[in-house]
Parts: sequence; structure tokens; C-alpha cells
Amino acid sequence: MLKTSTEIRSSAKHLGEEKAIELIAKAGFDAFDFSMLSMVKYDWSTNKCSQCSHPLATGEAYDFARRLKRVADDCGIVCNQSHAPYPTYCPEIRATYEKCIELTAVAGGKICVIHPDNYKSAEENAEMFFELLPIARDCGVKIACENMWSWSDETKSASFAACSNPKSFLEHMNAVNDEYFVACLDIGHAELKGLDTNAVEMIDALGSHLQSLHIHDNDKKGDLHLIPFSHSIDFESVAKALKRNNYSGYLTLEAVMHLYNSEPERMESGLKELADSAKRLAEMIEMS
Repeated sequence: MLKTSTEIRSSAKHLGEEKAIELIAKAGFDAFDFSMLSMVKYDWSTNKCSQCSHPLATGEAYDFARRLKRVADDCGIVCNQSHAPYPTYCPEIRATYEKCIELTAVAGGKICVIHPDNYKSAEENAEMFFELLPIARDCGVKIACENMWSWSDETKSASFAACSNPKSFLEHMNAVNDEYFVACLDIGHAELKGLDTNAVEMIDALGSHLQSLHIHDNDKKGDLHLIPFSHSIDFESVAKALKRNNYSGYLTLEAVMHLYNSEPERMESGLKELADSAKRLAEMIEMS
């Protein structure tokens, strides 16, 4: 049966990363997704970065990653992947990506998810990924490109962005064409109306490129990042597509909103609910 993981950011907001890892393990997950968004503080209203005091933004970053690995080892789980900060078009954020790959390796992760620039072509985005590939190889960490989306005020729906449909995603895969460059499919993004695709179509198109997932649910209108099986996405069809394409990676949840605004005392039960949903999906894939 496929192993399960979940992002760490939403629980660490309340508990800190070390305690979050302990509760993720206790909930029944096999791994954690090392969220690195706290490395920078980005203001979406001004499109500018400001100073951040989080350990990931300081000279303590590598010791911090080592500490998280020790906590995970003690709890019997691993770091399966990480998530670099975004948006990629911000120069200060783009400058963190080599460090993100290194920190992923230090924490024990094998994949670092890095967004493409929403507004650039596959060839333009490939230039950035080519620059990062040497350090990825040295660290033994694969770079995973993720399917993105933009927003249309005119249609009040999601609209095209880099990798948002099978054609664009495969163009990115083929433009780089390297074993250390793989696909991370965000299930929720793929299901947004306005993108003229769905998760099953994306899974079938990506085939062996697909080595990482971000799993969450939504109403197909907004990128809500809700717990799987709670809204509109047909996870039975998703399970069949993953089985059909021999997906062998982790089932990594990114159901951030299930925990993000919760009270600290609800973290343990909330994580258990998330773990149960991930196991349910793993069982569906096994039985498909």
C-alpha cells in the first residue's frame, strides 16, 4: 500500500515544526512534507519580501533541518519531500531555491517541489530549472514542477498558467528532460473550473513523470485546500488513474485549511482526520 504524508506548515503555525512532526507521526502518517514557505515573508499586496525571523531565514537553517530529521527519526517517520517558497517570479524568492534543495537533503527528503513561473513558457522556465539541476544531482534531490493556475476576473474562474493543462505540463517536462526533474500534480489545482482539464486527465498524460502529489479537495471553483472526500473531487476516479499509471510515490496531503485556522488543542484530532483520509485513498488505490 502507498505511504502517506502531509504538509507541516499548517500545524507548525500553532505548534512549531518539531511538535508538529511528533503529532503527524502519532496520527499515523509515514512522512512529512517539509514546508519552507516560512523562509521568506512575502506581501502579495505589494509583491515585496520583508525580513523574516524564522530559523529557515537565518544561519540556523541547516541545523534546524538536521533537528527536524532527528525528531522524525525518533518518531519513526521520514521527510519525503519539501516545498520551496513562491511566487517564483519574485527575485528574492528565486534566490532561495538552491538552499531549499540543500535543506531538503539535510532533512532526508528526496523531492523538492518548486513552482514554475506562472507567466513564462516551458522554455523560459526550463532555464531556471537547468540552473538548479547541478545542485539537485549533487544533493540527490529531484526537483518537482507543479501545475499552477491564474485567476480571470472576467470569468470569475481559474485561468491558464504554467503547467495548468496536460499540454503545458508535458512541454515543461520535455523542455528539461532530465531524471532529476519530475512532476508534482496538485489534485485540487487540476480540478479547478476554467482550466479545461481534470486530475485524471493529468495523471494519464504525465505517466512516469508523476512522482509527487499535493492532495486536497475543493468545490471546483476555488483553491480551497480542504480535507479529501469532503467536497466535489471524485477521488475514486483519481485512485483508479493512479493505479492505472503505476504511481509509486507518497500520497502527500496539502489540505492546509483543515488545520490552519483551528485551535491548537484541535491539532491532534485534526491530523488524525487527515491521516485517515490519506489511508482511505491509499486503500482505494490498492483495491482499484
